[in-house]
Parts: sequence; C-alpha cells; structure tokens
Amino acid sequence: MRYFIELSYNGSAYHGWQKQPTAVTVQEVLENALSTLLNETIAVMGAGRTDTGVHAKQMFAHFDTAREFKPEDLVYKLNSFLPYDIAIISIFKVNPDAHARFDATKRSYIYRVDLHKNVFTHKLAYALKQPLDIDKMNAAAKILFDYKDFQCFSKSNTDVKTYHCDIMEAQWIAKHNELHFEITADRFLRNMVRAIVGTMINIGLGKIEVNNLHTIIQSKNRSEAGYSVPAHGLYLTKVEYPETIKP
Repeated sequence: MRYFIELSYNGSAYHGWQKQPTAVTVQEVLENALSTLLNETIAVMGAGRTDTGVHAKQMFAHFDTAREFKPEDLVYKLNSFLPYDIAIISIFKVNPDAHARFDATKRSYIYRVDLHKNVFTHKLAYALKQPLDIDKMNAAAKILFDYKDFQCFSKSNTDVKTYHCDIMEAQWIAKHNELHFEITADRFLRNMVRAIVGTMINIGLGKIEVNNLHTIIQSKNRSEAGYSVPAHGLYLTKVEYPETIKP
C-alpha cells in the first residue's frame, strides 16, 4: 500500500531534503525513523528537493509498506521518535500509482526579509538594513508572468531537461517589520527563488532598473541575474495535489 506523509521541518541542521552519502538530510532521518517503527526498510520520495538550510512548512513524501497500521498512531510515534526540528502532520492512504513529486500541481514558497535587527528571527529571515522600494519590486514581480523560461535564475550545471516554469503568483507583501516574497508555480528550478529574490532586492535598492528584468530573463544567463540570497529565509509553504490521488 502507498501512503502520503505530510511533514514540516526547520532546515537549519540539514543539508537539504535529498539523501547524501556524507551529510545528514531530512529524507535520511525520516527514512530511518519509518524503517525503525515499521520494522522494514522504507524509502520515501519527496515532493521536491529543498537545499541546505531551507525550511518547509508543508512537505509531502510517499512511501510503500505491507504493514497494517493506524495512521494517527504512526503520526504520534514518529513525532515522539523524530528530532525536534521535524514534525509529522498527517499520514493518509493514496492510490498505488500516486507520486509525491510528479502528481504535485502547485508549489508555493515564501522568502522572509527582516528589515530590522531581530534577535528572534536572525536565523529564520534574511536581515537587510537598507530601505527597499516595494513598489518597484512588485512591478518587477509582475514581469515574471510574461515568461516561461527561467534559465537565468537556475543554478549552473544542473541536469534538468527544461527550464520552463509556469508562475501563477508572485508578489511582495509588507508584514510588520518584514517583507515577504510569495511565489507559486507548477515547478521550480534549483536555486530559482533565491536568485529571483536577490535580483529583486537589487531592483528595490535601485541597483537594477525594473525594465532591465526583461533583458536578464531573456539572456538565459545566470551571471546576468542578481545574487542568491541566503537559504535560511526560504520556506516551502504549500504543495497541492489533485483529489484523484486518493482512493
């Protein structure tokens, strides 16, 4: 039987989601916990890959098992077994061919920029002292809807087959002493959100003109775009699926 597992995690202590031979990752810790509690070797497939230090308020993964269990009991046991920075939200049965990665229709991220020194968020948001022009940054965000190819924001030497992404939402919102960049798309390239945010911060600082974003995107050249902001301000916030994944 195949199950989806919904979880959240603080990525500060992990080298991203995907299992690596020489570093601790969220996938590895989750697989070890499931394998121990179900007393069989369990492999999980995530909805995507988050980079080192990136957080997830909502992540999904699927796993297969022949074991019978009550989902609510396994949620309780996992939360008791796992470290404090990984939390299981729910577990539910899905169709045998449901896939956490390929069946996802939308993914949403938030990037947090802290505009004032804050001792409680310094590891959870990117602190920036310079004033930003949010109107220019939102004007730049609207330009993203004119394009599908975002190679200029992709990490170099990646093995993707296409750089096309369908961006559905992109906006900057002021919240108390923070600015949040909210973006939703069908898929994201490696480092894409952090590169977009870095480019738009340069626009907000007046280092790049808004209309220059057209030239940057059309160049398909990573070196033309802005810097990549630190990972600790980035959160995967939502992953959406069609109802047809459930039996």
